[in-house]
Amino acid sequence: MTAALAPAAALDAADWQARRRAHEERVDAWLAPHLARRRSGVKHPVEDFLFTYYSHRPAQLRRWHPGAGVVLRDADPAEFGPDYHAGAAGLTLDTERVRARRAESISWIRTLLAATAGRPAQLGCFGMHEWAMVYRQTQDEVRHNAWPLRLSPAATAAVVEERGVRCSHFDAFRFFTAPARPLNVLTPTRESQHALEQPGCLHANMDLYKWAYKLSPLVCSELVADCFALAREIRTLDMRASPYDLAELGYPPVRVETMAGRQEYAQAQRSFAEGAAPLRQRLLAECDRLLAAAPD
Repeated sequence: MTAALAPAAALDAADWQARRRAHEERVDAWLAPHLARRRSGVKHPVEDFLFTYYSHRPAQLRRWHPGAGVVLRDADPAEFGPDYHAGAAGLTLDTERVRARRAESISWIRTLLAATAGRPAQLGCFGMHEWAMVYRQTQDEVRHNAWPLRLSPAATAAVVEERGVRCSHFDAFRFFTAPARPLNVLTPTRESQHALEQPGCLHANMDLYKWAYKLSPLVCSELVADCFALAREIRTLDMRASPYDLAELGYPPVRVETMAGRQEYAQAQRSFAEGAAPLRQRLLAECDRLLAAAPD
């Protein structure tokens, strides 16, 4: 037996159209520079990351969804796609249809979010994951080789060896160079992700965007965009603390090879953990709402 999902809201045409316009305008400010660079064949190591690393396409991010249980009055079904159906009250997402396709994913995401939220933030990694990704590589070999390293390859390697690596995030660890992997105190795997993810991790907090769009269209697009906005800010710190010299792009380095830089990094990391916590809770609440109405 399937429990019905209680209606979240009923929106008049003026209300939902205003929300859709606001979402599109917000997202367009992020998309326009990226799409212009893409047309010109120009790559940006900071601003393009969320569009190239994550699988959510720009058009998908821009498209507005109200979320499960929301009724849109005077809406054209053709504007919203086959997962929506028109009823006497208005247009709604066919929650059962979408949830049936996503049931396993919703449960997996919920478990990860809850496990992460239940742990204290660890703030002692100092961004060494980015350094481990270029460890013992030449300038030509590094991922963003159009941009110079701040230190020589030998000096970069020395920082990694002196500081050590304390990375709990599998999707960062898998990009480490082969000689850097044994230097990490952990060996994260996809299977251990639920056991290792912690709320101080920059990449775990950036990934809230991934979990949000994987829950779309069951969650509202404003929540997806909120997670994207946080991820953009985090990516800036991620690359400012990296071994790359991006000053020409307007990113002064956070020199984590120094005590002052590590203090600056940890303070920003703590701030991002605090900013991510309510977003994680919002996603958790959405998962719980969807799972509570799932078939027995």
